[in-house]
Amino acid sequence: MAADTFRQALDAKALARRRQVEQLVQLSRSTIYANVKAGTFPAPIRIGARAVAWRLADVEAWLEARPLASATV
Repeated sequence: MAADTFRQALDAKALARRRQVEQLVQLSRSTIYANVKAGTFPAPIRIGARAVAWRLADVEAWLEARPLASATV
């Protein structure tokens, strides 16, 4: 049981860099940052002087909360 708890803690702290986020959400860099500015996308956290990353759990929650596109157009 302790291994499961440890794994959950690691998953909750997992980070994704910008290119990984772009691939995951299928949005461009400029669209991601525009949505961050608008407050509609999770903000990145600073991980270094010139580096940011997103909490993977936040991005996954954002994806799950998005309405699905209609199958019929």
